[in-house]
Amino acid sequence: MQSPTTGGTHPFYRIESPAWVNVVALTAAEELVMVRQFRHGARAVTLEIPGGLVDPGESPAEAAARELLEETGYRAGRLESLGSLNPNPALFGNRCHMQLALDCEWAGAIQNSETEETAVELLPLDALHETVRAGGIDHALVVAALYAFELWRAGAGRERG
Repeated sequence: MQSPTTGGTHPFYRIESPAWVNVVALTAAEELVMVRQFRHGARAVTLEIPGGLVDPGESPAEAAARELLEETGYRAGRLESLGSLNPNPALFGNRCHMQLALDCEWAGAIQNSETEETAVELLPLDALHETVRAGGIDHALVVAALYAFELWRAGAGRERG
């Protein structure tokens, strides 16, 4: 790889991965729709928001609606973008899109693949900060999406749509 600053070339490994989406899903009762699942990398059960890969030809909003329904059985009344981030610009070239799903209602059974073992939990919105602070949610990109949601709630991100 050639350095844009010095012009020198250096061997470097870059990981090509599809874009993915994280969904901050909120019910009318102000509960966050969460997923508890075993994560092989962490070798632990984690509490996260729904999310997954954006399929070819699919928009982040379409992927968010699909992943929300597949992983939780919930359907969004409406979706809004909370923006997107570089997951790890040192190694990855993809984006993590963050979508806000509002007025979520339970619509049917979870559609896990054979490699997924998940349980759905509803987290009262007023317990969010303490849950993150106590380490109950520690997936970095999930915390980033929840922060983007907090900015949206404060009015700083409502113009993004």
